[in-house]
Amino acid sequence: MVDEPQKQDFTGFSQTVIDHARNPRNVGTIPNPDGYASAVGSCGDIMEMWLRIKGDRIQNIAFSTTGCGPTVAALSFVTELAKGKTIAEARVITPEYVLDALGGLPEENIECAVLSVAVLRGAVGDYLAFKNQPWKRMYRQQG
Repeated sequence: MVDEPQKQDFTGFSQTVIDHARNPRNVGTIPNPDGYASAVGSCGDIMEMWLRIKGDRIQNIAFSTTGCGPTVAALSFVTELAKGKTIAEARVITPEYVLDALGGLPEENIECAVLSVAVLRGAVGDYLAFKNQPWKRMYRQQG
């Protein structure tokens, strides 16, 4: 669900934030993902991210959130940054880089960028755990 940003007042936000909030990229889910993670922000926003990995490279990435416009923008931007990158390259994406590339966020929205990167890292970690112990994947699919 990502319709909230259409109604939000974006006065004072950068064009990059407004664009990603109103026209988010990579929204959706990936069935039977290679990596998955979720997080809940202090305001109650739920963020989820799914990865499809091929040859140690992020081939496809998707997200879903119940969050506000800045959350949608941060997740959309992070998925665009990570798509096509190797696992090693994706792991070095930082909240500071995301904040800078977005043109900054108000103090009350900085957590959006921090959690977007944390969810990406969580999904990568999930992928690596299954890569190292593939037998665990069958338990997730049954659960």
